[in-house]
Amino acid sequence: MTETAVYAAGGVVWREVEGKLMVLAVHRTGYADITLPKGKVDPGEMLAETAVREIFEETGIRVHLGIPVGVSRYKLPSRRQKIVHYWSAHATEEAIRASAFRPNREIAALEWMTPKKALSSLSYPVDVDILQNFLRFVDDGVLSTFPIIVLRHAKATPREQWSGEDAARPLTRRGVRQAESIVGPLSAFGVRKIVSSDAVRCLTTVAPLAAALGRKIVRTSLISQDAWEGGESDPRSVIGRRVRSGKPAVLCSHGPVLPDILSEIALATGTMRGSYLGSASSLEPASFSVVHLSTTNPGSGIIAIETHEPKP
Repeated sequence: MTETAVYAAGGVVWREVEGKLMVLAVHRTGYADITLPKGKVDPGEMLAETAVREIFEETGIRVHLGIPVGVSRYKLPSRRQKIVHYWSAHATEEAIRASAFRPNREIAALEWMTPKKALSSLSYPVDVDILQNFLRFVDDGVLSTFPIIVLRHAKATPREQWSGEDAARPLTRRGVRQAESIVGPLSAFGVRKIVSSDAVRCLTTVAPLAAALGRKIVRTSLISQDAWEGGESDPRSVIGRRVRSGKPAVLCSHGPVLPDILSEIALATGTMRGSYLGSASSLEPASFSVVHLSTTNPGSGIIAIETHEPKP
């Protein structure tokens, strides 16, 4: 991130009513404008968790993020650049009913609009551009998606400083902090299944997430580094189950194994392999790539990939 820029995040929040697509706009009190829900990054936050938090704070609706739908950039009166990242975000009927929104000093009203009305009602061209990006995916038949998140374990004690079995290497203090810091961003994508290499450094990385979500960790040697080095790893069977399930999942593994995992996702979804897979698998400790697939037709290929790094 550029230090002089102001970063924010938000979403195109959508629902279907009697088969018709509707998107959510907010009427802001102080600016007397109509815009997409968004807000500035809080200290220590990653962009994905900012988007979920800000959507909830402005609308009262708890969402999970879908595909990224664009980035807007514009100059503030202070001459600093504001950079806003947006995701698609499905609002379930349950989440809408649970909303405790009341008009307040920041948001005067919420309005569900048809895309056509929203395009003509939004106050700013940058918001219109984001909505148009979202609608291009809709026109391509992509609306409901689910993520498979490929996570590299957090910073571990180096091999040369560890005398025990490699699989028992623990996280460093920095690694423990990283594991805590990625709970919010991973939760933002609605993770429901946590799959991990059986190495201690992987299990410890996802332990805070499992605790926060109240879910068990599925441990497997099939994506472990020991199995990979011994020629016995089998990411294909792990990926096959995850694609068939259609449920948001995180897979925690090791640097050398990640290219095979990403390659298997491409093969399982009929996606052409390319250099983008190398970029998505070249992760630093505690970084992760979110691979978005179609819920209705995962065999149609990878819809989008985004990579996130923990705060220093």
